[in-house]
Amino acid sequence: LDMCGTPASVASDLEIVGKAPDTVRTIALDPKKCLRHVGVDVPEEEQIKILTSLGFEAKKQGAALNVVPPSWRPDIEGAADLVEEIIRIKGYEYIPVTPLERPSVNAAAIDIQDQRGNAVRRALAAQGLLEAVTWSFMPSAIAAQFGAIDDGLRLLNPISSDLDVMRPNILGNLIMAAKRNADRGFADAGLFEVGPIYKNATPDGQSTVAASLRAGATPRNWLEKQRPMDAFDAKADALAALAACGAPVNSLQVTTDAPAWYHPGRSGALRLGPTLLACFGEVHPAVLAACDAAGPMVASEIFFTAIPASRAGNARPLLKLEPLQSVARDFAFVVDSNITAAKLIRAAKDADKILIREVTVFDIYEGERVGAGKKSVALSVTLQPADKTLTDAEIEAISARITAAVTKATGAALRT
Repeated sequence: LDMCGTPASVASDLEIVGKAPDTVRTIALDPKKCLRHVGVDVPEEEQIKILTSLGFEAKKQGAALNVVPPSWRPDIEGAADLVEEIIRIKGYEYIPVTPLERPSVNAAAIDIQDQRGNAVRRALAAQGLLEAVTWSFMPSAIAAQFGAIDDGLRLLNPISSDLDVMRPNILGNLIMAAKRNADRGFADAGLFEVGPIYKNATPDGQSTVAASLRAGATPRNWLEKQRPMDAFDAKADALAALAACGAPVNSLQVTTDAPAWYHPGRSGALRLGPTLLACFGEVHPAVLAACDAAGPMVASEIFFTAIPASRAGNARPLLKLEPLQSVARDFAFVVDSNITAAKLIRAAKDADKILIREVTVFDIYEGERVGAGKKSVALSVTLQPADKTLTDAEIEAISARITAAVTKATGAALRT
């Protein structure tokens, strides 16, 4: 009033309402908590001295200390906070260094299926494919190309009007991705994705698969003529992925019962007995038309979760170096045109499962030299002796067994 010159008659009266908050609280502290919590035995008198120097009120009452925090320490809520204040002033260097117990780990950090998924990714990337991560949704018009759509897979509130169902197959998304690349001038695409597909709305209806897609032609190369991608390129991708997962690729059977979204006659399936491990082949033109994509495109689906577990678990097999040189022998068999090369390979391997390490096809001929309805299939058989070098007589004997086994299984005859 003196400084501002305001008449006292117009000044309001000072009025105090309410009261200051009561911050006084008492915390019971057992002096032995310092030893139990941080491993440092601080004498009781020293604890009182430290707390008092920080503005606390500490009084001994029985076996405990009654501690009242100062008003400016609202962060102190319990006895553990008091122990923290004591050891902070005492010094962290007094805390003993004690190694933690290391319990034995009996299980791997990631399970077998995650390991296989990582192996598939590395294998398909090594095949020259680029990994894609697409939506788990798909337009219903495209999803219908991969079988009937379960009503439980239709979305009530889709993020986009065209992404209205959960994907029953990854290939539809990869085909659309390849089409987008082709529209931008990148017609030769190689993509793969490892992810879930959905058959129904139950937990058992979801499974993890790997899918690959190749569009366009092989890279331009001065060593060989450029050609469109074919079913054998997709088969190579599937076999590489299965081999990376530890599947016995040499024991797989090739069948012609690929799903309807593959081109009939240009597709196949890889099976281990009755178990389906992969499908491969040229994508059906009707599926490409539904995606408004130009073909041809070849694809594969790898069901790596269906691979039986190895008896040796996840252990990598030991490297075995053979001390003796291998021996290669070539055979040319004339068979009916409807006999598959895989049948000849299996028959040749069954002739001696110990000595025969590999059987490959290196030539196929159809023409007037072998007659109508016939073809010549040339096999290269690798023999690997284990304990002694094979003699000429032993090589001739195993060659005769190979010829007899292939003839019995396929009706083939050696080409003359």
